[in-house]
Amino acid sequence: MLRRFRVEGHSMEPCFRWGDRVLVERWSFTKRWPREGEVVAVRHPFRRERVLIKRVACVWEDGQCFVIGENPSDSHDSRHFGAVQREDVIGRVWFRY
Repeated sequence: MLRRFRVEGHSMEPCFRWGDRVLVERWSFTKRWPREGEVVAVRHPFRRERVLIKRVACVWEDGQCFVIGENPSDSHDSRHFGAVQREDVIGRVWFRY
């Protein structure tokens, strides 16, 4: 249950740079909600074909996540589109290469 993604953009710098590849594991969130501080892959709420890599800033009781980029001046995140629904969280970034 691992998926590979490539980082595009500067929103997560300096933690993740354009061109980095990440492995996203999906099994953690089958038994629990994402936690604040975890880096996750999420579907963009309005452009469903896009996957975003962001850090969880806040989790509500119903599982909605407020996600933000590490580089606020160059990040399109929950400050622009609101909280991400639980079903749009693909998984936790597990490994970068």
